[in-house]
Amino acid sequence: MSTTTGTPEDTRTAARAVTDVFQPRNVLLIGMLAIGWAAAGHWSGLLWGLLGALCAGLVPAAYIEWERKRGTWGDRHVVDRTKRAPIFFVILGSIGTGSLVMVAGHAPAGILAAMLALWVMTVGLLAVNTVWKISVDAAVASAVVALLSVAHSPWWLLGYAMTAAVCWSRVALRYHTVAQTVAGASLGAATATAFLLV
Repeated sequence: MSTTTGTPEDTRTAARAVTDVFQPRNVLLIGMLAIGWAAAGHWSGLLWGLLGALCAGLVPAAYIEWERKRGTWGDRHVVDRTKRAPIFFVILGSIGTGSLVMVAGHAPAGILAAMLALWVMTVGLLAVNTVWKISVDAAVASAVVALLSVAHSPWWLLGYAMTAAVCWSRVALRYHTVAQTVAGASLGAATATAFLLV
């Protein structure tokens, strides 16, 4: 009796696991908590990080799930580019609201800069999405690693192995092309610039 490994189904299963574990909601939850901690220099920054994660990741994810249950989209990936605009507007509104709360509450500059960087990135994603299906998952995975490398240590750049895995999974699942994931990751990396200016 012989067994085979590395079949297309095995690859798809692995890709699905990667894309589910490292979906934007999860990456932003961990990343924003860590950025908040670094920005404040103590545990109170976790509260600002949680607010950031709520506005940048959890609220948009809840909106997508709500629309999915209503039958608007088949799943959280929203593979049809033409149906993505409402999601971007929800993200922009949610991050914008969270940023205003941070300003009013005198949040550490670092976490506010991260929020603003994510807001600008979302504007870029929305603009590109009008003509081309850029990868949001790749953009978020890249942005969080870049922001962490500036907030904490350049050692966080090793996290780009995770970003590469996310890009691979999106291509393997045929949600995106290589160019679309590279473009998303490049846009995400550019968000670190906002942190450097603070």
